[in-house]
Amino acid sequence: MPNHPEIKCFLPFKLLGILDVENVPCARDSVLYGSLGCAVAGLGHFLLTSRIRRSCDVGVGGFILVTLGCWFHCRYNYAKLRIQERIARDGIKNKILYESTHLDPERKQSTSKGSS
Repeated sequence: MPNHPEIKCFLPFKLLGILDVENVPCARDSVLYGSLGCAVAGLGHFLLTSRIRRSCDVGVGGFILVTLGCWFHCRYNYAKLRIQERIARDGIKNKILYESTHLDPERKQSTSKGSS
């Protein structure tokens, strides 16, 4: 069977049974960066103190902090992008609707410049 990018996985991956990592924007990157933060924080603490249990706690804390930080940062940028897309879409729609009519603001500017 050839490898096609449009073929989806038949079993969707849900993290803890609630977060659909494949379809929710920013979820995949947040979890991946969180796991990296977990490894760095836990291993770094272990190398500094040699305390295994506390290093595991620091690793879990690092996972939570990095995951939430990446999640909120990514969702903020995603929302900002959606607002910019909506503004651009409305502007294009208005341009199509009002072009070459008496309501066209560019037409009013060009006629006032031509008369002065």
